[in-house]
Amino acid sequence: MADYVVNVDSEALAKQCVAICEERKAENVVLFDVRETSVLADYYLLCTATSMPHIRAISDHLKVEILGELGLAPRAKEGDESSEWVIMDYGVVIVHILDGDRRRFYNVEELWNQDRVIYRSSADETAARKVPEF
Repeated sequence: MADYVVNVDSEALAKQCVAICEERKAENVVLFDVRETSVLADYYLLCTATSMPHIRAISDHLKVEILGELGLAPRAKEGDESSEWVIMDYGVVIVHILDGDRRRFYNVEELWNQDRVIYRSSADETAARKVPEF
């Protein structure tokens, strides 16, 4: 099998993934810049979905929109909406979509330095959602 080689701006891809998650009303969206500490990716994105159909909607839209806009399919996808945790690996960006219980139980964001957070969605659920700027 050929190596997965991507010539893509990792920051632009990360921003696009954040925007799609926000548009699909993911909660508690957090983006980490791990370029200096990880050999697996440049960015890790975590978000919470409110239900199994919501997990599917977010992951489906990521797949369709990233493919349509950047011509990039995930090189791997683990889990599905019934597993309550989906991981989409775009090589330079790894997206974790979890339900609230899994997110609290595994506390994945504690694995990374909080100083490396470059985007965190507003805790105010009544705030208007917009394309993030970071």
